[in-house]
This record gives sequence, C-alpha cells and structure tokens, in this order.
Amino acid sequence: MNLFKTQYDWVRLTRETLFQYCETLPASDYEKKLEGFSNESILSLHAHVAGCYQVWLGARALGKSLPDISPESIHNVQEMRELFRKTDEMVYEFLDKFDDNWDQTVEVTFRNGSQADFTALWLFTHTLTHEFHHKGQIVKIGRQL
Repeated sequence: MNLFKTQYDWVRLTRETLFQYCETLPASDYEKKLEGFSNESILSLHAHVAGCYQVWLGARALGKSLPDISPESIHNVQEMRELFRKTDEMVYEFLDKFDDNWDQTVEVTFRNGSQADFTALWLFTHTLTHEFHHKGQIVKIGRQL
C-alpha cells in the first residue's frame, strides 16, 4: 500500500462529497461572491485550491509550465470536476516521483526573488491542509447562502 496515494484518495473522496453538495445549490449560488469572504465565491475557492496544487506540486516540484487558472473560465461544478481530474493526474505524478524520497528538497524561488527549500513531504502536506481549510470555507459559504 502506498500511504500517500491512499491518503490522497481519501482527499478526493471528501472533495467528491463537497462537489455533490455544490450540485444541490443553485448555479447562481456556486458563483456568488460574498463580501464576508473577501468577495470570493465557492467556485473561486475551488479554483484557488486547484491552483495551489498546480503551483506547488506541478510548477515548483515537477517543473511543469502550467497556465494560471482563471475562475472566470469555469462556469459550473462539472467544469470544476474536470479541472480537478487534470489536477489529480498531476498530484499522482508528484506522488510517483517522490515515492520513498519524501525528504528530497525542492528549491523554490518566489516572485520577489527570495528562495526557500521545501521537502516533498512539506509540499504535499501544505497542499492537502490548504484544500481542507478552503473546504471549510466553502461549506460555511453554502450555509450562509
């Protein structure tokens, strides 16, 4: 058993539950920006989560050149599911690359020119916890709507 793939499978399962919940909302609510959430919507938070995976694991750890994710290019839950399907493929590629080498460091250069080293385990943990943080926000927005 690959522990981290199994863990990510569970993340995907909880994401699916959230997608099913989002499908019960009116489409206008999925896209509705809330002032109390920095003018973010459920849709924009979902896109932000996928973008985090793509930047940290895809671009920084795997060296992929990926286009920025534009929430405006996504119009419904089905399109978001497709974005995450592609993101999942990239995450599994990351998991394959760093399997049994979780202490390997990745040098990251930020936009301001500063640099830092992160282990593969840190990168994976960061992206998972980031997603769960925003899952909580998405549920809270849904309740407010």
